[in-house]
Amino acid sequence: MVAGEHQERAAVRIGVVDTMFARYDMGAAARAELAECPGHGEDFVVVSRTVPGFKDLAVAAKQLIERDGCAIVVALGMPGRAPIDKQCAHEASQGIMQAQLMTSTPILEVFVHEDEAEDPAVLAQVFENRSRKHARNAYWMLFEPEQLQRRAGQGVRQGFDDAGPLPVGEFQ
Repeated sequence: MVAGEHQERAAVRIGVVDTMFARYDMGAAARAELAECPGHGEDFVVVSRTVPGFKDLAVAAKQLIERDGCAIVVALGMPGRAPIDKQCAHEASQGIMQAQLMTSTPILEVFVHEDEAEDPAVLAQVFENRSRKHARNAYWMLFEPEQLQRRAGQGVRQGFDDAGPLPVGEFQ
């Protein structure tokens, strides 16, 4: 390199993988949130994939890491309300955890269960809120970890209202 030249730094890649099965476009919500983060397009870019259902998320997330060079992945899916859906969600979650361990890379699992709210408008708000908040968490993990540290022990929730911290001295 010649003196006075600067070396272009490659943008960090954040993966977003969503599903066709979900009744809400969770990937669009996550990408919209990331687009609002400082440095979008310069310090980081978003790489997206869509798979049929939540059981396909682990492999897609692993591919985003290994083939596309993503530093973190947000994996978004919606288990249905039937007992078999809950069992399959557990298995999908196990696959996501295994993909994290195999790649030593965070994969934020973002599931919204169809029976979390009976009112479709409330359920849509849960989808939007949880997708956006986890996308922001991914950004913070990479670029502003102090944001997470500041919120430690505060009962922060994604999807519904925050629970808040326990009162000091309650268990003494």
